[in-house]
Amino acid sequence: MGVSSAKDFDPRALAARLHSLQKADKTAPTADFALPPTLQDAMDAQNFLVAEERISVPAWKVTASPDGQPVTAPLNPYVEASSGATIAWRPGMKFEAEIAVRLGKDLPVRVDGNYTRADITEAISEAYLGAELLASSVAESGKLSFLLFLADRLGNRGYVLGPVLPKRVIETITNTPLSVTFNGQSIYDGPAQHPKGDVMEWLLDYANDRLRPHTSLKSGALITTGTLCGAIELASPGTIEIVLDGKSRLDLTVA
Repeated sequence: MGVSSAKDFDPRALAARLHSLQKADKTAPTADFALPPTLQDAMDAQNFLVAEERISVPAWKVTASPDGQPVTAPLNPYVEASSGATIAWRPGMKFEAEIAVRLGKDLPVRVDGNYTRADITEAISEAYLGAELLASSVAESGKLSFLLFLADRLGNRGYVLGPVLPKRVIETITNTPLSVTFNGQSIYDGPAQHPKGDVMEWLLDYANDRLRPHTSLKSGALITTGTLCGAIELASPGTIEIVLDGKSRLDLTVA
């Protein structure tokens, strides 16, 4: 496995390598990379990668590292369309149906005390049905080095924001019927299930992270909260249709 130390690790060089692989539509094994030794090094590399990709849309994914540290990465490319959106397909690409939320007011870093779940809910102006596409430039994704995967924007390779949902969905989504078809064939048909059981958990943890940037979680920011159907591999280009509770629909194409 690739190794590095804080002394010799160059986050800008890692970002350039990841960007080059992404543009060439290639992957490299973990062993070929100098690994970020700390979470801050990984985020520094991610920030350089974001600069190289010229990402400016305030749309983010939130999750947690294996040891429970809240982490984020920007969503790019980002499209708002309930139907007709197209994202580039890559070998090994995976798909996730998700709930996204938009903040209606700032959630500044709190030095004293923590945000409650009710605080976060009150700050949300709208909820949406969304679709995330995943494909890392690291052959093993995050299986061997989560910090390397974090530097690679947590594998995000696109996001489509679909229809507005009733805000109460953040309370009621668990076990809501969810169906997904790919090229007309069912790839998921069952209850919506978030990995943590609560779509708000990772966002709440990140809001209470006193080390997060003071520019984070501003009014207008779009945050996607995690998969409702697991990560489903897309073996080829095609068309995806998501139907939530039999009525909310999102159609997109990977091509």
